[in-house]
Amino acid sequence: MTTAIPASAPAPAVRRSPAPRLQLVGDRPTGVPAGGTGGGRVGYLVFLPANVDPVALMQAHGIRPEIHPLGIGLPQAPGSEPAPRPDPVRLDDAIQVDRARRLVEVDGRELDLTYLEFDLLAHLVAHPYTVHTRDALISGIWGYGHIGDGRTVDVHVARLRRKLGPVYRDRISTVRRVGYKYVPDHQ
Repeated sequence: MTTAIPASAPAPAVRRSPAPRLQLVGDRPTGVPAGGTGGGRVGYLVFLPANVDPVALMQAHGIRPEIHPLGIGLPQAPGSEPAPRPDPVRLDDAIQVDRARRLVEVDGRELDLTYLEFDLLAHLVAHPYTVHTRDALISGIWGYGHIGDGRTVDVHVARLRRKLGPVYRDRISTVRRVGYKYVPDHQ
């Protein structure tokens, strides 16, 4: 003889609200510094639907929004002076890098540089006396997707030195087994 086991009663359906589409991170009370950051600030990139007001959303969650306009490409108020154009990077009179026009001049002579040679020289000139590893230059100038090794940087530096000429080639100094640095007043 078989005995039927009574079926368990189905659990009452619990109606849940849909999962929130936005979850604010960083539940620290105001005024309490983040551990290990020395009181530094942390920024978050949050994507919102087009119809959501971010200020109202943050205020609803007890967050005081700080809005800092970038000021890029904004129309100027009538009567205000235009923003000054950045001058070329000038660390000495010999080598001048103008990022806006992508132009390098050495003693008044314009250098014919490739795209990557210009970026490499501009980066080195903008950070004088700083030693840059080959890997850091690869990721910063060529980008993370580049497949190559430190030898790629060596080849481009050799080409730059050749184009700078015998007088200024030593401005790009080799730091053995590490990378390169730019020394503006190297003698």
